Amino acid sequence: MKRLLLILCLFRFVDLAAQPSERFVKILVTPDHADWLYKPGEPVKFMISVYRNNVLLKGAKLHYEIGPEKMEPTKKETTTLKDGTLAVDGGTMKTAGFLRCIATADVDGKEYRGLTTAGFAPDQIKPTVENPADFQAFWDKAKADLAKIPIDARMTLLPERCTELTNVYQLNLQNINGSRFYGILCIPKKEGKYPAILRVPGAGVRPYNGMIAEADKGFITLEVGIHGIPVTMEPVVYDNLARGALNGYPMANLDDRDRYYYKRVYLGCVRAVDFLVGMPQFDGQNLGVTGGSQGGALSIITTGLDSRIKWLAAYYPALSDVTGYLHGRAGGWPHMFTGDNLAYNNKPDRIKTTGYYDVVNFARLVKVPGRYSWGYNDEVCPPTSMYAAYNVIPGPKELDTAYLDTGHWTYPEQTEKMMNWLMTQLKGGGK
Repeated sequence: MKRLLLILCLFRFVDLAAQPSERFVKILVTPDHADWLYKPGEPVKFMISVYRNNVLLKGAKLHYEIGPEKMEPTKKETTTLKDGTLAVDGGTMKTAGFLRCIATADVDGKEYRGLTTAGFAPDQIKPTVENPADFQAFWDKAKADLAKIPIDARMTLLPERCTELTNVYQLNLQNINGSRFYGILCIPKKEGKYPAILRVPGAGVRPYNGMIAEADKGFITLEVGIHGIPVTMEPVVYDNLARGALNGYPMANLDDRDRYYYKRVYLGCVRAVDFLVGMPQFDGQNLGVTGGSQGGALSIITTGLDSRIKWLAAYYPALSDVTGYLHGRAGGWPHMFTGDNLAYNNKPDRIKTTGYYDVVNFARLVKVPGRYSWGYNDEVCPPTSMYAAYNVIPGPKELDTAYLDTGHWTYPEQTEKMMNWLMTQLKGGGK
């Protein structure tokens, strides 16, 4: 029964990689450029179509709004679709950014929604977040303080998860301030030297199953949690923590750069690297990191902090250019400077802290090859914020733009492509 509850909980939390369920009524919003890209000042037109049973639905009541993503709409209208379609003049943007058209239709008392986001010179988007003069010194000292703390690795075999090829453990390591850092470690049983993959997690509080399939293919894998708690407990424990003590953790102690929640998290990721490179089974060279959303952020951050990471594969990184809202455009998750969060966080000390933790300033330090993937329709991690980080990466980089229509989710083909790339680099040494 415990095994079943764990599996159900794991399925419940595959929110950052799950494709949306099929909808009975579909609203398609189509831009008039196949690549969804426009030059600043160039007009965009959207075609809105409502389908039921794959046939245009006539007479549907439609409301649409157009404006820069996450901002107040500059145009909105409610109308009835006589023939099931509507051509809309979307206007333009004079500067680099993203213009979004959101359409909703009321059908039989239920509301259905669709959206499309046009990009205007996204490669020209620049960050708004401050880059502190002592950014490097701050993190060099933090890592030096961490290095003084013994790793004190503790491994507990999980026999029910082991396979014919792989041993699976819960691992916990000593971190700063007397805390621990937990994860699921998978080690190939066959004697030899192996490349390693560190998977860092999306936001939330949950258990982890581990990257067992990848370990079966000949990789050491470590999938970590960030909250300093075991990652194999009953689902109800994580539910209670998410609603209680860990509710709002992304903004905890934001007024103090030394006490901010993510300091322990970022250093915990470095500690995970410490452990992996010290394993006798590690091949000594080939170490990669991957994750999506908060995990996409942590992939970039860990690579910026630690030169032992040789490749990274990041999906829709959160925590990117979070101060965008203070400059009249979308900022990254957790949206700390908009809505109800603005009045609380719009203070000099909180704004200053963000500079030490924003993905943008770690991206400036990424020198190793990386592959990145996101869609233009992401409403959790706005593409404006992600491009602000991507554009300052100095190392070799490739952004997979084949999945423009994705929001905060991925297609199976998308994740397969990404993981195949990462594993190929690690197996071949990047050659």
